[in-house]
Amino acid sequence: MRRSRPARTLLTALAALTALSTTACSNTREPKDDEPPRTPRDRPTTSRSAPQPPSSSPADGTDVGACTDGNCEITVTEPVTIRFPAPGDAGRATLSVTKVGPNEIEYEVKSGNNRSSGGARGPGQGCLTYLRDHGSGNSCGTVDPTRPSPQPGAVVIQAATGTDGTALLHIVSP
Repeated sequence: MRRSRPARTLLTALAALTALSTTACSNTREPKDDEPPRTPRDRPTTSRSAPQPPSSSPADGTDVGACTDGNCEITVTEPVTIRFPAPGDAGRATLSVTKVGPNEIEYEVKSGNNRSSGGARGPGQGCLTYLRDHGSGNSCGTVDPTRPSPQPGAVVIQAATGTDGTALLHIVSP
């Protein structure tokens, strides 16, 4: 079947227009002659990295005495006892770290008649304890080793394991 010249011209123009619109709508771009080609590795990502182990230089170092006001960030390498203000009218609370080792921590918190204990094993693991005037609660698992946020009416205790036999403790009072 033979087409007339205007029909062939129209088909050629439509084919060119289709090619141009496909190229214009494409998400890929061709590199310039002086530019190396982009690879998937060059593209920015939005993934989050895994929690890092405790830093070797926390804000208050290793001074357990820095925690007596209820706000500190320290590294511990052995069992310690820390006393700090309890929430509400409960007087003083006691945090007793009972075990510290590579990727391991165990502790107990007492405040008035309330007791709570926590323990974690493994890289990037830890526990959060929320100590309130009339009770407490724990949550253990993967933790972000940065300082937890203060909570109204609660003292927040975070204990994170360290690969080098240390543990990072945060005590945060409102």
